[in-house]
Amino acid sequence: MNDARRISPASTGQPADPVATDDGIEQGKRLIRVADDKGLSLAQRIANHFYLLSWKTPIHGRKLRGKYPLKLLAVPDDDIPGDARAGQALRAGYFLFRGRKQIIDTVDFARLDLGPAFADHIHSFRWLRDLASAATREQAAPIAEGVMRRWLAAHAETPSEPAWRADNAGWRLLFWTAHAPLILSSSDLVYRSLVLNCIARTARHLDRIADKAPMGLPRIVAWSAIVAASMLIPGGASRKIFGEAGLKRAIESSFHPDGGIVSRSPLAQVEAVMALAMLRAVYDVRRETAPAFLDEGLGRAVPALLGLIHGDGGLGSWQGSGAIAPATVNAVVQASRVRSRPLRQARDWGYQRIAAGATVVQVDAAPPPVARLAEAGCASTGAIEISDGPHRLVVNCGGAGLEGAWIPADLAQGLRTTAAHSTLVLDDCNSTALLPDGTLGKGVTEVELNRQELDNGSRVDLSHDGYVRRLGYIHRRLLLVSGDGKEIRGEDMLTPAERRRKPSKLPVMLRFHLAPGVEPTLTADNQGALLRVDMGALWQFRTGTGVLSVEESLWVDADGRPHPTRQLVVTSEALPGGSSIGWLFKRSG
Repeated sequence: MNDARRISPASTGQPADPVATDDGIEQGKRLIRVADDKGLSLAQRIANHFYLLSWKTPIHGRKLRGKYPLKLLAVPDDDIPGDARAGQALRAGYFLFRGRKQIIDTVDFARLDLGPAFADHIHSFRWLRDLASAATREQAAPIAEGVMRRWLAAHAETPSEPAWRADNAGWRLLFWTAHAPLILSSSDLVYRSLVLNCIARTARHLDRIADKAPMGLPRIVAWSAIVAASMLIPGGASRKIFGEAGLKRAIESSFHPDGGIVSRSPLAQVEAVMALAMLRAVYDVRRETAPAFLDEGLGRAVPALLGLIHGDGGLGSWQGSGAIAPATVNAVVQASRVRSRPLRQARDWGYQRIAAGATVVQVDAAPPPVARLAEAGCASTGAIEISDGPHRLVVNCGGAGLEGAWIPADLAQGLRTTAAHSTLVLDDCNSTALLPDGTLGKGVTEVELNRQELDNGSRVDLSHDGYVRRLGYIHRRLLLVSGDGKEIRGEDMLTPAERRRKPSKLPVMLRFHLAPGVEPTLTADNQGALLRVDMGALWQFRTGTGVLSVEESLWVDADGRPHPTRQLVVTSEALPGGSSIGWLFKRSG
C-alpha cells in the first residue's frame, strides 16, 4: 500500500472476509485518509526553491553534457489521435487550448504568461499530436520547426521551471520522439544537431530529477521518458537498466494495488495509461519485449479506468476531471492493448461501480486524495453518478482541474465543493475543507464501506466522518439498485457521533445534479419530479422527506466548457436525535 490511505478493520461487528478477489471489497473494512495529510511544508518549499536554483549552476550544466547523438534509432508510432480542431488552429497560426487562443508569432517562449495549464501544454509539445492529426508531414513540419527553433532559443541551454519540470520534460521527450519527422525534417544540419542534443540533454536531466517528481502521473511520465530515451538514443543500455528499475518503482508507488492512480483523478488515470502505452510503442518499434511489470501495470490500470465509464463510453466527473469523451477513452485503451472488463469495486482507488441492465451507478466511496498528490481534489465523498444506456441522468459538475477561458479560478474552486456533487450537504459546509491555498484541509478521514450482491440487485452502505468534528454528525448513505437497473433507492442518514457533544438542529440539502438534456418537472406536492431525458426514457424521482425544488446547475465537458443544466434539491434538517431522507429514482417503461 502507498502512503495515501490504508485499510483497517471496521468496528461493524462483522468478521473480515479472509477471501477477497481483485474485483471485490473485503466486508467490514474502512478506508482511511492519513491524519497528517497536508501540502508541502514551508521547509519543503524552501528546499525545493533552492533545488530549482541549482539547475542554473555550472555544476548541473556539466551533468547534462555528453555525446551528441547523430540520429534517433527509431520513431515509435503514436496510436492516439490528436484534436483536429487544435491542429487546424496551429495551421492557422495560433495555439488553441481550452477556449484560449495565442498567436504563435507573438509568443514569448522565455516567459509564457498564459496560465499554468496553457504553458504546460506548449512546453510539453503535446500539440505536435494535434498538428499531426490535421496536416500532412509536408504541411506540418514547417510549423513544428518554427516553434521548435524559438523554444530552443529560449530554453535549450539552461533548465528552468516550468519548461524543464519533470513531467513537462518527460512528455516533451515522448512527443519529440513520436513525432520526430515534424521536428527533424530540416536540411539545416546545425538545427538538427541542436534538436538531437536537446533530446539527449533532456534525458540526462530526467535521469537526475525523475525520483523527485511528485508521486503519481508526473513520476510515471518522467520515468517512461527515460526508458524511451534509452532505446531511441544510441548507447542507452545502462540507462535502460536504470530506467526500468525506476519505472517499476514509479508504477508501484503511483498506482494503488487495484490499479487506480493515487490522485484519484480519472484524467490523471487516462494520462498515465497513455504514457505507458506510448512507452509500449517504443518497445514495439525496437522489436524488444516489454518488461512484465509494464504489462502488469497496464493490466491493472485499464480495468480501473474502465470502472468509471458510463453507458456512453465516457468517464464520470470525479476529482477535478471533466467528462472525458468516449473517443478519447477508447483510443487510450486501444493503444494500451489491454482487453478487460470494467473493475466493479476499486478497494483502494475508492470508486464503486454498479451495472444493472442498462443502468450504471458510480459512487465515490473513499476519502479525498492526499493533498500533496492532487491539484484539484474535491470534497465529494459519498457522491453518485447515474447513466441509463447512452444517456447520463445524474452527474457531478466536474471540471475543477480544467481551468481555462471558460472556467476562471473562482469557479474552479467552487466546482471542488461538496455542493457541486450529487450528495448531501450539511449546514452548507464541505465534507472536507477547501483551504485558501487550494489544498484540502480537515474533514473526511474514514469511510466505512460494505457492499453486497443480492439476488434482486446490489446494496452499497457507506458512511463518513467529514462532519463529525465540526458539526457532530456522521453521514451514512445506503444505495439499493434493482437487478434490472430500473430502480435506484437511497437513504441518507445523519446520526449523532459518539463521544461528541450533542449536535444541534441544522439545515440539510440533498443535491442531485442533472445531466444536460434532462428536463425536470416538479409534481404538485413538491416531493417528486418527472425527468424527461432527451431521446431517452422517462424517469421519476420521489423523496419521502423535506421539500423538493429545482435549481440551476452546470456540467463541464472534457474540454473544460461548462453547460447549463438543472439540479434537484431536497431541503430538510438534521435533528439532534438523528434524521434521514429517503429517495427513489425509477425508470418508466
